[in-house]
This record gives sequence, C-alpha cells and structure tokens, in this order.
Amino acid sequence: MALLEGLLGLGIVLATLWGALALGHRLPLPRPWRLGGVGLWLVAGAGWLVLAGYGASLAALVGSVVQMAALLAWWRRLVPQADRDWAEDVAHLATGRVLGQRLVLDHVRHFDWQTRETARGGWERRTYDLDRLSSVDLIVSSWGRPGIAHVLISFGFAGDDGRVKEFVAFSVEVRRARDEGFSEIGGFFKQYELAIIAADERDAVRLRSNVRGERVTLYHSTLSAETRRRLLLSLVAAASELDHEPRFYHTVSANCTTLVFAMMRRIIEGLPLDHRLLLSGLLPGYVHEHGGLVEGYRLRELRRLGDITERARQAHDAADFSRRIRRGVPGWAGLDRR
Repeated sequence: MALLEGLLGLGIVLATLWGALALGHRLPLPRPWRLGGVGLWLVAGAGWLVLAGYGASLAALVGSVVQMAALLAWWRRLVPQADRDWAEDVAHLATGRVLGQRLVLDHVRHFDWQTRETARGGWERRTYDLDRLSSVDLIVSSWGRPGIAHVLISFGFAGDDGRVKEFVAFSVEVRRARDEGFSEIGGFFKQYELAIIAADERDAVRLRSNVRGERVTLYHSTLSAETRRRLLLSLVAAASELDHEPRFYHTVSANCTTLVFAMMRRIIEGLPLDHRLLLSGLLPGYVHEHGGLVEGYRLRELRRLGDITERARQAHDAADFSRRIRRGVPGWAGLDRR
C-alpha cells in the first residue's frame, strides 16, 4: 500500500512539474497572467498531494487525472504556424525545385554578421548544377557543453576547371518569432517551429566561429555521388514540405541531428539507432564508425585537423573563404587540386 501511495505521489509531482513548464512556455497570456496560471496549476497539484497524504488516494488520483486530461486536451490543440513575424535570420526556408539538372534554391541567406543579433545582407535565389555536386561536409559547432553542438551539412559544387568552389550549407534550426529568444527548455514544449535554412558558408560558419566565438570543426564525408545528391534533394524537399505543413522543433526528437539521420536512414538501409544521435556533438563518432568519414585517420585526428576555427577567423570575408578553411582538412587535398 505504501508503495502505491509513493508511486501516486511521484506521478502527481512529475505531472504537475510538466504541466507547469508547458503552461509557462505556451499559455497565450501576458507574462503576469501566464505566471498566475502556472501558480494556480502548482497549487492544484500540491492540493492533490496533500489529499493523498491524508489517505484520500482515490480522490487525489481522480482529481489529478482530470486536471491532466484537461491540460492535454488543450496541448493537443496547439498547432505549428507558418505565418508568424519571423526573426530575420529564419525568415525563409530552403525551398527549391529541380529543373533538369539544375537545382534552384529560392532563398539562400548571405548575411554579413556584425554582432550576434545584427547583420547586413539578405536572401537571394541561387542555381546549382547537380552534375557538378562534388562534395559534402559535416560541420560541427560547439560552445563548451559536453556532447552539445550544432551540426550543418555543406555541399560543394565544382567550377569550370573541376575544382570545388561553390558551397551551400544547410542548417536545421529553431524558427523563432522576431521578439523571441532561444530557450533549450522551450524546445521541449512546442515553443518554436522547425526550420531548414540554406546559407552561404561565409554566413553560417563565420557567425559561429568569428561572431559567437564557438569552436567549429569540419569533417569531409566520403558519401557516394548518388548518396550526396539524394541527401541534398531530401533536405530541399523537407524544407519545401515545412513551408506548406509546418512542424514544431523539438530539442531531442526534431533537431539538427535527428532530422538528417532520418533522411540518411531512408537513403542507406540498416543504419542503427545510437545514443550519439541524441547528442549532436558526438555525431562525428557515429559517422566515422559507419565509414562515412575519411579513412586512415582516428577520430581525434580528424577532429584536430578539421578544427577550422582559427582559419575561419583569419579568412574572415575573403572571397575564397570556403577554400581557405579547408586547407589541411583530411580528404580535401585531392579535391582542391582538381
């Protein structure tokens, strides 16, 4: 009996805390009223605990279940939006279409970041020759939290001389409204929509290495030409789908790692699930273990040689920024000499 009462109490505590966080992040009221709603929710939860403590376990169970059912009914009615006043850096998704052997991306971001919040530049339509798709790289940006990082996928296209010169980076991000900040906790509670952004590397990489002061590592991938193409088109198709049917971002289940893994699993059969897919900073280890990175190097060597942080800072706004940051990165010497 004591065990059942203990489990009931634990269940009420967990449900109350989850509900308080959900209301705190999504209750559509001004902040004072929202905090008041959270307070009332906590008081109700505490009341069920007190009732259970006085031996009225059945009444406490029924009351807490009814309270939680009402919250979940509201929660299920929350739907992602497509037409909010978006923050400028996530104003457009990486929508596009294939015309023959040409990939047309409607909006490629090319910001020149001045601070974390301000930038010059904008968005433009760009066209890429799929026959010249020559490379794909994994770019990992970390900021000191073990296992936590942001992952970008960058595709390179060869010029007329056969050397890889043009790059476009795809980033899965939270799509915030203009007046919203970022909260990792909010990512668990339907606070943000999901975005797939296409950007120039001088935008996406420099923002992280030169402006935010993050450590950025580039890993050259050995995916086949067909797999590279399918991954690129999958990202564009997913972005176009999000433009019509938005989804919520989720810190664990719908983020920069899990979304790309889901695409790769449809392309390459048999890829296993792994705890490293939940920690973006550990993704290179998973890719390396399954033969996706340059052979003949240990992971720590690839990480050391692929650290492009200082090279990105030195290259800054150079026209050949993308080529400079790749000097010395395993797998790039041959491609650079084409």
